[in-house]
Amino acid sequence: MTYLNPDAYAGIDLSQFNGELPFHLTNDYFFRALMQENNRVLKALVCSLLHLNEEEVHEVLILNPVELGRQIGEKDFLLDIRILLDNRMSANLEMQVVNASNWVERSQCYLCRSFDSLNKGGNYKDILPAVQIGILDFTLFPEAPEFFATYRLMNVKSHKIYSDKLRLSVLDLKQISLATKEDKTYHIDYWARLFKATTWKELKKMAEQYPILNEAARTAVVLSEDEKIRQQCEAREDYYRSVGWMKDEITQLNSERQRLNSENQQLNSELQRLRQLLADAGIQNSTTN
Repeated sequence: MTYLNPDAYAGIDLSQFNGELPFHLTNDYFFRALMQENNRVLKALVCSLLHLNEEEVHEVLILNPVELGRQIGEKDFLLDIRILLDNRMSANLEMQVVNASNWVERSQCYLCRSFDSLNKGGNYKDILPAVQIGILDFTLFPEAPEFFATYRLMNVKSHKIYSDKLRLSVLDLKQISLATKEDKTYHIDYWARLFKATTWKELKKMAEQYPILNEAARTAVVLSEDEKIRQQCEAREDYYRSVGWMKDEITQLNSERQRLNSENQQLNSELQRLRQLLADAGIQNSTTN
């Protein structure tokens, strides 16, 4: 695919933009558009998350590009980004703001698809390492919150790594305060703050602190001014709102069900008590369940 020349955006003056951002980068379509449109930003993000030196990575190729601005269809409704790094590693990257309570299973499916890259007649040893990276705007394991977590296949007794070719990583945008020294060394906390920015002021502040984010901010300006891309971003916002409404309705229905179950249990307890009183008084109980 053809990427833009980021130098074309060098003249954009961020100081003239103020107030609320038209779209946040947690909008998965806007995130996808930015990463697809600016390969230098994508490369910097991936290297940061994978703890790689950018100078050692020559190419980050998106394997499933979409036509930006085109209406989202069922085929690309899930806006994960499948990439290939120098033909030596495959990765799947996705921004996810809606907690559908299936991320653990879903991420494993993505990882397995990325790993199963062996062509017919190929050697198993030639399978490329695969990594699944989820950027989540919710906490996956509330009982054990962590800003950036990585999981591998490991022996549960000796903790020996079974294979270094499979890896799952989760970046929790709700837990930036838990960023470790290592996370900060690779500027992962900067990326998280960029994604969570809601105003131009926040975005410009991040751009001043980390040069590649300046380029990301300028790219965001151009994308947010493209009418077709705006329409798709707005469609995703409508989707989030509808999902949120449905989750609220489900929550209310579950609450009502729990209330009715509690009342039913109380009624059953009272019925059992009355039956026992009748039995103790020697009166035959003619009630039925």
